[in-house]
Amino acid sequence: MRQGGRRAQLVAVLTSPDDLDHDPLSGVDPLADGLEVRADLVGDPETRWLRRNFTGSLTYCLRSHRHGGRHQGRSGERQARLVHAADQYDMVDLEWPDDLTPDVLARIPPHRRRISWHGGETGLDGLLRLFDTMAAVPAALYLLSVSPGTEGSTSAPMFLSALDRPDVTAFASGPAGIWTRILAPWLGAPVAFGHVGAEGPDGMPSLRQLVVDYGLPALPRLDRLYGIAGVSPGRSLSPRLHNTALRTLGLRALYLPFPSRSLSHLLHTTASLGTHAGLPLRGLTVTAPHKEDALALADTASRAARGAAAANVLSLENGRRHADTTDPAGVLDSLTAAGIDPAGRSTAVVGCGGAGRAVALALRQAGARVTMVNRSRDRGLRAAALMGLPFVPLPVFSARGHSLLVHATPLADRPPFRLTTADPGAVVLELVYREEPTALMTEARAHGLPAIDGRSVLFIEVREQFRLLTGHPMPADTVRALPQDASEYSTALCPAKVIPS
Repeated sequence: MRQGGRRAQLVAVLTSPDDLDHDPLSGVDPLADGLEVRADLVGDPETRWLRRNFTGSLTYCLRSHRHGGRHQGRSGERQARLVHAADQYDMVDLEWPDDLTPDVLARIPPHRRRISWHGGETGLDGLLRLFDTMAAVPAALYLLSVSPGTEGSTSAPMFLSALDRPDVTAFASGPAGIWTRILAPWLGAPVAFGHVGAEGPDGMPSLRQLVVDYGLPALPRLDRLYGIAGVSPGRSLSPRLHNTALRTLGLRALYLPFPSRSLSHLLHTTASLGTHAGLPLRGLTVTAPHKEDALALADTASRAARGAAAANVLSLENGRRHADTTDPAGVLDSLTAAGIDPAGRSTAVVGCGGAGRAVALALRQAGARVTMVNRSRDRGLRAAALMGLPFVPLPVFSARGHSLLVHATPLADRPPFRLTTADPGAVVLELVYREEPTALMTEARAHGLPAIDGRSVLFIEVREQFRLLTGHPMPADTVRALPQDASEYSTALCPAKVIPS
Protein backbone atom coordinates (compact mmCIF):
# COMPACT_ATOMS: atom_id res chain seq x y z
CA MET A 1 0.00 0.00 0.00
CA ARG A 2 1.56 3.25 -1.17
CA GLN A 3 0.81 6.30 0.96
CA GLY A 4 2.27 9.74 1.31
CA GLY A 5 3.84 11.95 -1.33
CA ARG A 6 1.47 10.78 -4.04
CA ARG A 7 -1.35 12.46 -5.86
CA ALA A 8 -4.42 10.73 -7.27
CA GLN A 9 -5.57 11.40 -10.80
CA LEU A 10 -9.14 12.71 -10.76
CA VAL A 11 -11.45 11.57 -13.54
CA ALA A 12 -14.77 13.36 -14.01
CA VAL A 13 -17.50 11.12 -15.42
CA LEU A 14 -20.24 12.32 -17.80
CA THR A 15 -23.41 10.31 -17.25
CA SER A 16 -26.20 12.64 -18.36
CA PRO A 17 -26.83 14.82 -21.43
CA ASP A 18 -27.13 17.74 -19.01
CA ASP A 19 -23.47 17.18 -18.10
CA LEU A 20 -22.52 18.25 -21.62
CA ASP A 21 -23.52 21.86 -20.96
CA HIS A 22 -20.60 24.27 -21.15
CA ASP A 23 -20.98 25.53 -17.59
CA PRO A 24 -20.62 22.12 -15.87
CA LEU A 25 -17.52 21.35 -17.93
CA SER A 26 -15.98 24.74 -17.22
CA GLY A 27 -16.19 23.97 -13.51
CA VAL A 28 -14.67 20.51 -14.02
CA ASP A 29 -11.69 21.52 -16.14
CA PRO A 30 -9.58 23.11 -13.33
CA LEU A 31 -10.11 20.08 -11.08
CA ALA A 32 -10.03 16.90 -13.15
CA ASP A 33 -7.11 15.30 -14.95
CA GLY A 34 -9.38 13.23 -17.15
CA LEU A 35 -12.92 13.14 -18.47
CA GLU A 36 -14.79 9.89 -19.01
CA VAL A 37 -17.74 9.84 -21.39
CA ARG A 38 -20.32 7.17 -20.60
CA ALA A 39 -21.44 6.78 -24.21
CA ASP A 40 -24.13 4.28 -23.27
CA LEU A 41 -25.81 7.08 -21.28
CA VAL A 42 -25.00 10.27 -23.23
CA GLY A 43 -24.30 9.03 -26.76
CA ASP A 44 -21.20 9.97 -28.73
CA PRO A 45 -20.55 13.71 -28.29
CA GLU A 46 -18.34 15.63 -30.68
CA THR A 47 -14.80 15.15 -29.42
CA ARG A 48 -13.60 18.43 -30.90
CA TRP A 49 -16.20 20.21 -28.75
CA LEU A 50 -15.07 18.20 -25.70
CA ARG A 51 -11.45 19.19 -26.24
CA ARG A 52 -12.39 22.84 -26.59
CA ASN A 53 -14.05 22.72 -23.17
CA PHE A 54 -11.76 20.28 -21.36
CA THR A 55 -7.98 20.23 -21.50
CA GLY A 56 -7.29 16.85 -19.88
CA SER A 57 -7.36 13.32 -21.26
CA LEU A 58 -10.56 11.75 -22.63
CA THR A 59 -11.81 8.20 -21.95
CA TYR A 60 -14.56 6.50 -23.93
CA CYS A 61 -16.77 4.01 -22.07
CA LEU A 62 -19.63 2.12 -23.75
CA ARG A 63 -20.88 0.13 -20.78
CA SER A 64 -22.89 -2.89 -21.89
CA HIS A 65 -26.07 -4.10 -20.28
CA ARG A 66 -24.26 -7.24 -19.18
CA HIS A 67 -21.78 -5.12 -17.24
CA GLY A 68 -24.35 -2.83 -15.61
CA GLY A 69 -24.68 -0.28 -18.43
CA ARG A 70 -27.36 0.45 -21.01
CA HIS A 71 -25.75 -0.49 -24.31
CA GLN A 72 -27.50 -3.49 -25.87
CA GLY A 73 -26.26 -3.30 -29.45
CA ARG A 74 -24.88 -6.20 -31.43
CA SER A 75 -21.25 -7.15 -30.98
CA GLY A 76 -20.25 -5.97 -34.47
CA GLU A 77 -21.79 -2.53 -33.95
CA ARG A 78 -20.21 -2.29 -30.50
CA GLN A 79 -16.75 -3.18 -31.76
CA ALA A 80 -17.06 -0.64 -34.55
CA ARG A 81 -17.87 2.12 -32.05
CA LEU A 82 -14.96 1.14 -29.81
CA VAL A 83 -12.49 1.13 -32.68
CA HIS A 84 -13.83 4.45 -33.99
CA ALA A 85 -13.49 5.95 -30.48
CA ALA A 86 -9.84 4.87 -30.39
CA ASP A 87 -9.13 7.35 -33.17
CA GLN A 88 -10.52 10.25 -31.12
CA TYR A 89 -10.10 9.42 -27.43
CA ASP A 90 -6.96 8.98 -25.34
CA MET A 91 -8.26 5.81 -23.71
CA VAL A 92 -11.04 3.30 -24.51
CA ASP A 93 -12.70 1.07 -21.94
CA LEU A 94 -12.73 -2.60 -22.98
CA GLU A 95 -14.91 -5.01 -21.03
CA TRP A 96 -13.25 -8.26 -20.03
CA PRO A 97 -13.49 -10.71 -21.69
CA ASP A 98 -16.09 -9.84 -24.35
CA ASP A 99 -14.31 -6.85 -25.97
CA LEU A 100 -10.87 -8.46 -26.09
CA THR A 101 -11.14 -9.81 -29.62
CA PRO A 102 -8.09 -10.00 -31.88
CA ASP A 103 -9.49 -7.29 -34.16
CA VAL A 104 -10.18 -4.82 -31.34
CA LEU A 105 -6.81 -5.45 -29.68
CA ALA A 106 -5.05 -4.99 -33.01
CA ARG A 107 -6.70 -1.58 -33.48
CA ILE A 108 -6.32 -0.27 -29.91
CA PRO A 109 -2.73 -0.28 -28.57
CA PRO A 110 -2.04 -1.25 -24.94
CA HIS A 111 -1.26 2.28 -23.76
CA ARG A 112 -4.80 3.33 -24.76
CA ARG A 113 -6.68 0.40 -23.21
CA ARG A 114 -8.57 0.36 -19.95
CA ILE A 115 -9.67 -3.21 -19.30
CA SER A 116 -12.62 -3.41 -16.95
CA TRP A 117 -14.60 -6.11 -15.21
CA HIS A 118 -17.96 -5.65 -13.50
CA GLY A 119 -19.28 -8.64 -11.61
CA GLY A 120 -20.59 -10.15 -8.42
CA GLU A 121 -18.79 -10.75 -5.16
CA THR A 122 -16.03 -13.35 -5.57
CA GLY A 123 -13.99 -12.75 -2.42
CA LEU A 124 -10.35 -11.73 -2.25
CA ASP A 125 -8.95 -14.97 -3.67
CA GLY A 126 -11.44 -14.85 -6.53
CA LEU A 127 -10.45 -11.29 -7.43
CA LEU A 128 -6.75 -12.19 -7.38
CA ARG A 129 -7.34 -15.17 -9.68
CA LEU A 130 -9.50 -13.07 -11.99
CA PHE A 131 -6.88 -10.37 -12.24
CA ASP A 132 -4.22 -12.89 -13.18
CA THR A 133 -6.20 -13.66 -16.33
CA MET A 134 -6.99 -10.01 -17.05
CA ALA A 135 -3.36 -8.95 -16.71
CA ALA A 136 -2.36 -11.35 -19.49
CA VAL A 137 -3.64 -8.66 -21.88
CA PRO A 138 -1.49 -5.50 -21.59
CA ALA A 139 -3.32 -2.28 -20.71
CA ALA A 140 -2.70 1.16 -19.21
CA LEU A 141 -5.28 0.62 -16.47
CA TYR A 142 -7.27 -2.29 -15.08
CA LEU A 143 -10.60 -1.63 -13.32
CA LEU A 144 -12.53 -4.14 -11.23
CA SER A 145 -15.98 -3.23 -9.93
CA VAL A 146 -17.59 -5.64 -7.47
CA SER A 147 -21.35 -5.83 -6.96
CA PRO A 148 -21.52 -7.11 -3.39
CA GLY A 149 -25.19 -6.46 -2.60
CA THR A 150 -26.84 -3.88 -0.38
CA GLU A 151 -24.46 -4.24 2.58
CA GLY A 152 -21.18 -3.97 0.71
CA SER A 153 -17.94 -5.80 1.46
CA THR A 154 -14.23 -5.20 1.87
CA SER A 155 -13.01 -7.54 -0.88
CA ALA A 156 -12.13 -4.67 -3.26
CA PRO A 157 -10.07 -2.71 -0.68
CA MET A 158 -8.37 -5.94 0.44
CA PHE A 159 -7.60 -6.77 -3.21
CA LEU A 160 -5.94 -3.40 -3.80
CA SER A 161 -3.92 -3.66 -0.60
CA ALA A 162 -2.75 -7.19 -1.44
CA LEU A 163 -1.99 -6.48 -5.10
CA ASP A 164 -0.06 -3.22 -4.60
CA ARG A 165 0.13 -2.26 -8.29
CA PRO A 166 0.06 1.29 -9.72
CA ASP A 167 -2.11 0.38 -12.72
CA VAL A 168 -5.15 -1.16 -11.00
CA THR A 169 -8.21 0.27 -9.32
CA ALA A 170 -11.00 -1.65 -7.64
CA PHE A 171 -14.10 -0.74 -5.66
CA ALA A 172 -17.51 -2.00 -4.67
CA SER A 173 -20.32 -0.73 -6.85
CA GLY A 174 -23.69 0.50 -5.65
CA PRO A 175 -24.50 2.97 -2.87
CA ALA A 176 -22.96 0.74 -0.20
CA GLY A 177 -19.62 0.92 -1.99
CA ILE A 178 -19.09 4.70 -1.99
CA TRP A 179 -16.45 4.48 0.76
CA THR A 180 -14.43 1.93 -1.23
CA ARG A 181 -14.34 4.33 -4.21
CA ILE A 182 -13.05 7.17 -2.02
CA LEU A 183 -10.49 5.04 -0.17
CA ALA A 184 -9.13 3.27 -3.29
CA PRO A 185 -6.36 5.85 -4.07
CA TRP A 186 -4.92 5.47 -0.57
CA LEU A 187 -4.70 1.73 -1.20
CA GLY A 188 -2.71 2.18 -4.39
CA ALA A 189 -5.28 2.95 -7.10
CA PRO A 190 -3.92 5.62 -9.47
CA VAL A 191 -7.31 7.24 -10.15
CA ALA A 192 -10.51 8.33 -8.44
CA PHE A 193 -13.76 8.77 -10.33
CA GLY A 194 -16.23 11.55 -9.57
CA HIS A 195 -19.47 12.42 -11.26
CA VAL A 196 -19.66 15.78 -13.02
CA GLY A 197 -23.01 16.61 -11.40
CA ALA A 198 -24.21 16.51 -7.83
CA GLU A 199 -24.83 12.76 -7.70
CA GLY A 200 -23.62 10.00 -9.94
CA PRO A 201 -25.06 6.58 -10.69
CA ASP A 202 -24.04 3.37 -8.99
CA GLY A 203 -22.84 4.99 -5.77
CA MET A 204 -20.32 7.27 -7.46
CA PRO A 205 -19.48 10.40 -5.44
CA SER A 206 -19.39 13.73 -7.19
CA LEU A 207 -16.11 15.33 -8.23
CA ARG A 208 -16.93 18.16 -5.83
CA GLN A 209 -17.25 15.69 -2.94
CA LEU A 210 -13.92 14.08 -3.72
CA VAL A 211 -12.16 17.44 -3.61
CA VAL A 212 -14.05 19.36 -0.93
CA ASP A 213 -15.12 16.59 1.45
CA TYR A 214 -12.15 14.22 1.17
CA GLY A 215 -9.24 16.44 0.13
CA LEU A 216 -8.36 14.60 -3.07
CA PRO A 217 -6.21 14.55 -5.10
CA ALA A 218 -3.75 14.89 -2.17
CA LEU A 219 -3.04 11.58 -0.44
CA PRO A 220 -1.56 12.26 3.01
CA ARG A 221 -0.46 9.20 4.96
CA LEU A 222 -3.19 7.40 6.92
CA ASP A 223 -3.06 5.05 9.88
CA ARG A 224 -6.75 4.93 10.88
CA LEU A 225 -10.28 5.56 9.68
CA TYR A 226 -13.40 7.15 11.08
CA GLY A 227 -16.79 7.49 9.48
CA ILE A 228 -20.51 8.01 9.55
CA ALA A 229 -22.88 5.03 9.46
CA GLY A 230 -26.42 5.37 8.21
CA VAL A 231 -28.73 4.65 5.31
CA SER A 232 -27.56 7.56 3.12
CA PRO A 233 -24.60 9.18 4.93
CA GLY A 234 -22.94 10.38 1.71
CA ARG A 235 -25.15 13.46 1.73
CA SER A 236 -24.08 14.51 5.21
CA LEU A 237 -21.86 17.51 5.88
CA SER A 238 -20.02 15.50 8.54
CA PRO A 239 -17.29 14.15 6.20
CA ARG A 240 -16.46 17.67 5.07
CA LEU A 241 -16.23 19.01 8.61
CA HIS A 242 -14.33 16.06 10.09
CA ASN A 243 -11.84 15.80 7.24
CA THR A 244 -11.18 19.53 7.26
CA ALA A 245 -10.36 19.29 10.98
CA LEU A 246 -8.23 16.16 10.50
CA ARG A 247 -6.17 17.89 7.81
CA THR A 248 -5.83 21.06 9.86
CA LEU A 249 -4.47 19.12 12.83
CA GLY A 250 -2.27 16.92 10.66
CA LEU A 251 -3.87 13.73 11.97
CA ARG A 252 -3.27 10.64 9.84
CA ALA A 253 -6.93 9.75 9.49
CA LEU A 254 -9.79 9.86 7.01
CA TYR A 255 -13.52 10.14 7.73
CA LEU A 256 -15.69 8.15 5.30
CA PRO A 257 -19.40 7.56 4.64
CA PHE A 258 -20.49 3.99 5.40
CA PRO A 259 -23.99 3.34 4.02
CA SER A 260 -25.42 0.27 5.73
CA ARG A 261 -28.71 -1.18 6.83
CA SER A 262 -27.02 -3.22 9.55
CA LEU A 263 -24.54 -1.69 11.97
CA SER A 264 -23.37 -5.08 13.23
CA HIS A 265 -22.68 -6.21 9.64
CA LEU A 266 -20.75 -3.02 8.95
CA LEU A 267 -18.57 -3.52 12.03
CA HIS A 268 -17.95 -7.11 11.04
CA THR A 269 -17.00 -6.38 7.41
CA THR A 270 -14.71 -3.46 8.24
CA ALA A 271 -12.82 -5.31 10.98
CA SER A 272 -10.38 -6.67 8.39
CA LEU A 273 -9.29 -3.17 7.30
CA GLY A 274 -6.94 -2.91 10.26
CA THR A 275 -5.50 -6.41 9.94
CA HIS A 276 -4.96 -6.51 6.18
CA ALA A 277 -4.76 -2.86 5.10
CA GLY A 278 -3.28 -1.25 8.19
CA LEU A 279 -6.26 1.10 8.45
CA PRO A 280 -8.34 0.18 11.49
CA LEU A 281 -11.75 1.75 11.92
CA ARG A 282 -11.48 3.72 15.17
CA GLY A 283 -14.96 5.16 15.49
CA LEU A 284 -18.28 6.04 13.92
CA THR A 285 -20.84 8.76 13.99
CA VAL A 286 -24.13 6.86 13.94
CA THR A 287 -27.37 8.09 12.40
CA ALA A 288 -30.87 6.62 12.24
CA PRO A 289 -31.82 3.82 12.18
CA HIS A 290 -28.69 2.55 13.98
CA LYS A 291 -28.71 4.57 17.19
CA GLU A 292 -30.30 1.89 19.35
CA ASP A 293 -28.06 -0.78 17.84
CA ALA A 294 -25.01 1.38 18.60
CA LEU A 295 -25.87 1.21 22.28
CA ALA A 296 -26.68 -2.49 22.16
CA LEU A 297 -23.36 -3.33 20.47
CA ALA A 298 -21.28 -1.26 22.91
CA ASP A 299 -19.27 -2.64 25.81
CA THR A 300 -19.63 0.60 27.78
CA ALA A 301 -21.82 3.67 27.43
CA SER A 302 -22.19 7.17 28.80
CA ARG A 303 -24.96 8.01 31.22
CA ALA A 304 -26.71 10.14 28.59
CA ALA A 305 -26.68 7.31 26.03
CA ARG A 306 -28.02 4.83 28.58
CA GLY A 307 -30.74 7.25 29.64
CA ALA A 308 -31.89 7.82 26.06
CA ALA A 309 -31.46 4.14 25.15
CA ALA A 310 -29.60 5.30 22.04
CA ALA A 311 -26.18 6.56 20.92
CA ASN A 312 -24.86 8.52 17.95
CA VAL A 313 -21.14 8.00 18.59
CA LEU A 314 -19.40 4.64 18.77
CA SER A 315 -15.69 4.70 19.66
CA LEU A 316 -13.64 1.60 18.81
CA GLU A 317 -10.37 1.13 20.67
CA ASN A 318 -8.42 -1.94 21.82
CA GLY A 319 -11.22 -4.27 20.81
CA ARG A 320 -13.84 -2.48 22.92
CA ARG A 321 -16.71 -0.24 21.95
CA HIS A 322 -17.91 2.81 23.84
CA ALA A 323 -21.25 4.50 23.07
CA ASP A 324 -22.14 8.13 23.65
CA THR A 325 -24.57 10.75 22.39
CA THR A 326 -23.98 14.36 21.35
CA ASP A 327 -27.63 15.25 20.74
CA PRO A 328 -27.98 16.88 24.18
CA ALA A 329 -24.95 19.11 23.63
CA GLY A 330 -26.18 20.03 20.17
CA VAL A 331 -29.46 21.38 21.49
CA LEU A 332 -28.36 22.84 24.84
CA ASP A 333 -25.29 24.60 23.42
CA SER A 334 -27.32 25.95 20.48
CA LEU A 335 -29.82 27.43 22.91
CA THR A 336 -27.02 28.91 25.02
CA ALA A 337 -25.40 30.46 21.94
CA ALA A 338 -28.75 32.07 21.12
CA GLY A 339 -29.10 33.41 24.67
CA ILE A 340 -32.01 31.11 25.52
CA ASP A 341 -32.31 29.37 28.89
CA PRO A 342 -34.58 26.29 28.71
CA ALA A 343 -35.18 26.28 32.48
CA GLY A 344 -38.87 26.71 33.26
CA ARG A 345 -39.94 26.65 29.61
CA SER A 346 -42.86 24.53 28.50
CA THR A 347 -41.18 22.45 25.81
CA ALA A 348 -42.48 20.08 23.14
CA VAL A 349 -40.06 17.61 21.61
CA VAL A 350 -41.51 16.31 18.34
CA GLY A 351 -39.98 12.95 17.48
CA CYS A 352 -39.37 10.07 19.86
CA GLY A 353 -36.41 8.38 18.19
CA GLY A 354 -32.94 8.23 19.66
CA ALA A 355 -32.27 11.93 19.11
CA GLY A 356 -35.64 13.02 20.47
CA ARG A 357 -35.24 10.92 23.60
CA ALA A 358 -31.72 12.20 24.26
CA VAL A 359 -32.81 15.81 23.77
CA ALA A 360 -35.91 15.41 25.93
CA LEU A 361 -33.85 13.96 28.77
CA ALA A 362 -31.26 16.75 28.56
CA LEU A 363 -33.90 19.49 28.48
CA ARG A 364 -35.67 18.03 31.50
CA GLN A 365 -32.36 17.94 33.37
CA ALA A 366 -31.85 21.59 32.37
CA GLY A 367 -35.14 22.52 34.05
CA ALA A 368 -37.57 22.52 31.12
CA ARG A 369 -41.09 21.08 31.39
CA VAL A 370 -40.98 18.58 28.55
CA THR A 371 -43.80 16.91 26.62
CA MET A 372 -43.00 14.29 23.99
CA VAL A 373 -44.84 14.29 20.68
CA ASN A 374 -44.81 11.57 18.04
CA ARG A 375 -46.78 10.45 14.98
CA SER A 376 -46.74 6.79 16.03
CA ARG A 377 -48.78 6.56 19.21
CA ASP A 378 -47.34 3.25 20.37
CA ARG A 379 -43.72 4.30 19.88
CA GLY A 380 -44.42 7.65 21.49
CA LEU A 381 -45.99 6.07 24.55
CA ARG A 382 -43.05 3.70 24.95
CA ALA A 383 -40.55 6.56 24.71
CA ALA A 384 -42.49 8.75 27.11
CA ALA A 385 -42.72 5.90 29.62
CA LEU A 386 -38.96 5.34 29.31
CA MET A 387 -38.30 9.04 29.94
CA GLY A 388 -41.02 9.45 32.56
CA LEU A 389 -42.58 12.28 30.54
CA PRO A 390 -46.08 13.13 29.27
CA PHE A 391 -46.98 12.28 25.67
CA VAL A 392 -49.25 13.84 23.03
CA PRO A 393 -49.95 12.19 19.66
CA LEU A 394 -48.86 14.41 16.76
CA PRO A 395 -52.28 14.49 15.03
CA VAL A 396 -53.79 16.31 18.05
CA PHE A 397 -50.72 18.34 19.00
CA SER A 398 -50.96 22.13 19.18
CA ALA A 399 -47.99 24.45 19.47
CA ARG A 400 -49.99 26.78 21.73
CA GLY A 401 -48.67 27.01 25.26
CA HIS A 402 -45.13 25.90 24.44
CA SER A 403 -42.36 28.48 24.51
CA LEU A 404 -39.81 26.00 23.07
CA LEU A 405 -40.57 23.71 20.13
CA VAL A 406 -37.93 21.12 19.21
CA HIS A 407 -38.19 19.18 15.96
CA ALA A 408 -36.32 15.85 16.12
CA THR A 409 -37.60 13.94 13.09
CA PRO A 410 -35.97 13.68 9.61
CA LEU A 411 -38.88 15.48 7.91
CA ALA A 412 -37.61 18.51 5.95
CA ASP A 413 -39.94 19.04 2.99
CA ARG A 414 -43.02 19.95 4.99
CA PRO A 415 -43.56 21.23 8.54
CA PRO A 416 -44.17 18.34 10.96
CA PHE A 417 -46.60 20.59 12.84
CA ARG A 418 -48.23 23.95 12.19
CA LEU A 419 -47.01 27.17 13.77
CA THR A 420 -50.22 29.12 13.27
CA THR A 421 -51.13 28.48 16.92
CA ALA A 422 -47.64 29.07 18.32
CA ASP A 423 -47.25 31.65 21.06
CA PRO A 424 -45.53 34.90 20.09
CA GLY A 425 -41.81 34.56 20.72
CA ALA A 426 -41.86 30.76 20.90
CA VAL A 427 -38.44 29.39 19.99
CA VAL A 428 -38.31 26.82 17.20
CA LEU A 429 -35.27 24.52 17.03
CA GLU A 430 -34.75 21.56 14.76
CA LEU A 431 -32.11 18.90 14.24
CA VAL A 432 -32.69 18.10 10.56
CA TYR A 433 -30.89 20.22 7.95
CA ARG A 434 -30.38 20.59 4.23
CA GLU A 435 -28.73 23.12 1.93
CA GLU A 436 -31.85 25.25 1.62
CA PRO A 437 -33.98 26.22 4.65
CA THR A 438 -36.35 23.46 5.65
CA ALA A 439 -40.09 23.90 5.50
CA LEU A 440 -40.29 24.38 9.27
CA MET A 441 -37.56 27.01 9.34
CA THR A 442 -39.23 28.87 6.47
CA GLU A 443 -42.55 28.91 8.30
CA ALA A 444 -40.99 29.90 11.63
CA ARG A 445 -39.26 32.90 10.08
CA ALA A 446 -42.42 33.84 8.21
CA HIS A 447 -44.19 34.02 11.58
CA GLY A 448 -41.36 36.05 13.09
CA LEU A 449 -40.42 33.33 15.57
CA PRO A 450 -36.85 32.86 16.84
CA ALA A 451 -35.50 29.92 14.84
CA ILE A 452 -32.41 27.75 15.30
CA ASP A 453 -31.80 25.56 12.26
CA GLY A 454 -30.28 22.11 12.02
CA ARG A 455 -26.96 23.33 10.67
CA SER A 456 -26.31 25.27 13.85
CA VAL A 457 -27.04 22.14 15.87
CA LEU A 458 -24.96 19.99 13.51
CA PHE A 459 -21.83 22.12 13.86
CA ILE A 460 -21.95 21.81 17.63
CA GLU A 461 -22.61 18.07 17.50
CA VAL A 462 -19.78 17.48 15.02
CA ARG A 463 -17.43 19.38 17.31
CA GLU A 464 -18.34 17.06 20.19
CA GLN A 465 -18.22 13.95 18.01
CA PHE A 466 -14.75 14.88 16.77
CA ARG A 467 -13.49 15.25 20.34
CA LEU A 468 -15.03 11.93 21.42
CA LEU A 469 -13.67 10.05 18.41
CA THR A 470 -10.16 11.51 18.12
CA GLY A 471 -9.43 12.85 21.58
CA HIS A 472 -8.60 16.23 20.03
CA PRO A 473 -10.66 19.42 20.12
CA MET A 474 -11.90 20.45 16.71
CA PRO A 475 -10.15 23.64 15.53
CA ALA A 476 -12.39 26.60 16.25
CA ASP A 477 -12.20 27.92 12.70
CA THR A 478 -13.13 24.62 11.00
CA VAL A 479 -16.58 25.82 9.91
CA ARG A 480 -15.34 29.24 8.83
CA ALA A 481 -12.53 27.66 6.83
CA LEU A 482 -14.84 25.42 4.81
CA PRO A 483 -14.76 26.21 1.09
CA GLN A 484 -18.14 27.00 -0.40
CA ASP A 485 -17.24 25.46 -3.72
CA ALA A 486 -14.76 22.93 -5.07
CA SER A 487 -13.17 25.58 -7.28
CA GLU A 488 -11.65 27.15 -4.16
CA TYR A 489 -9.47 24.04 -3.91
CA SER A 490 -8.37 24.04 -7.53
CA THR A 491 -5.18 26.07 -7.12
CA ALA A 492 -3.96 24.38 -3.95
CA LEU A 493 -4.87 20.78 -4.72
CA CYS A 494 -4.72 20.55 -8.50
CA PRO A 495 -1.44 22.29 -9.40
CA ALA A 496 -0.77 20.39 -12.61
CA LYS A 497 -2.88 18.41 -15.05
CA VAL A 498 -1.67 15.60 -17.26
CA ILE A 499 -2.35 16.73 -20.81
CA PRO A 500 -2.38 14.01 -23.46
CA SER A 501 0.26 14.34 -26.14
